[in-house]
Amino acid sequence: MQKRSSSSSSLDPMHLMRRAEDLVNAAPNRYRITVQVANRAKRRRYEDFDSWDEPILKPVMRAIIEMSDELTQPEIIGE
Repeated sequence: MQKRSSSSSSLDPMHLMRRAEDLVNAAPNRYRITVQVANRAKRRRYEDFDSWDEPILKPVMRAIIEMSDELTQPEIIGE
């Protein structure tokens, strides 16, 4: 039986770690940004639950990417 490769494995883990580190470093409060990432991931998880498609990225990974994009691209509306 062939092991199914995950789409999230195509994401470079070092790139994700750099984005998370940039996000934490830019935040005035590490605890608050951690809670914000967790809350966004939780919302995304429930949104993915409603859809029948398999999510490409895990909710926490997607939350980190979205929030770091909002940090680096101010034209994106953040929460």
